[in-house]
Amino acid sequence: MQEHSSQAEDPIVRFENVGLRYGLGPEVLQDVTFQLQPGSCHFLVGESGAGKSSLLKLTYLALRPTRGLISLFGNDIATTARDKLPALRRRVGVVFQEYRLLNHLSAFDNVALPLRVAGARRSEVDTHVKELLAWVGLKDHMRARPPTLSGGQQQRVAIARAVIARPRLLLADEPTGNVDDAMAYRLIHLFEELNRLGTTVVIATHNQQLVDRLGHGLLKLVDGHLTLTPSRHARPEVAGGEAGDIAALAAAFDELTAETGESAPETAGDSGNDSPKDSSGEPKPRAAGRRKRAADDDADNLENYL
Repeated sequence: MQEHSSQAEDPIVRFENVGLRYGLGPEVLQDVTFQLQPGSCHFLVGESGAGKSSLLKLTYLALRPTRGLISLFGNDIATTARDKLPALRRRVGVVFQEYRLLNHLSAFDNVALPLRVAGARRSEVDTHVKELLAWVGLKDHMRARPPTLSGGQQQRVAIARAVIARPRLLLADEPTGNVDDAMAYRLIHLFEELNRLGTTVVIATHNQQLVDRLGHGLLKLVDGHLTLTPSRHARPEVAGGEAGDIAALAAAFDELTAETGESAPETAGDSGNDSPKDSSGEPKPRAAGRRKRAADDDADNLENYL
């Protein structure tokens, strides 16, 4: 039950005969065996209570298995020193179903947290967080605390926090559960863009229409047992390394707006005479998404995406 790659690469995630039980209860997961190759994209499906969230928690090291082997980025978790685990976790971005934002921190500080924990310079944090929040349509809400934001805005903060540290692995638990189908497709398209930049992606969902339409790999849980169906697509070419950079993410958002006909949010220097210049001093052409901007668009217009 593993997806093979034509390249000799170590899997990002490897489970071998993993079992999980809570307390003295029956096993929630039984003999789970699979591998996720770098740059792959999978949906994780199953009925409520099938163990999807438990599988994700095992993957981002919030739980330890009752039995079996779990390897993350080539590291056997059972034999990895405890003080080495935080560094592994920082290579994993997680979009929690309930967002799990820190209510006493602003949107900016929530998104900045992974960079600060990783020891990034203050100037780097400031630049990258502002740019990414602007690109997800929250330029005017950077200092707002989560309780003052709408559900869609909180979701965007959670997504920005998950991707800001350029994770090699992104796990999303029911990210489309509270949006309509049109928004769900746009949100999944965003994850596809991140995958195209090199991030390995796993999305837990109940939306079978998304699964059937997009044709990504499938991890299916039934009665605690897992089967893996390979993707119908070739693995994407990785652009610019493990997961690209903030500029690449911005380009992905801009491409997303062009393809959907939506408009990208304005950022500082994105209007008037502040257009970026090329080597000759002439303004660079506007991206296709910006050319589509309607007069009444504002920094919140990515609400349509998320």
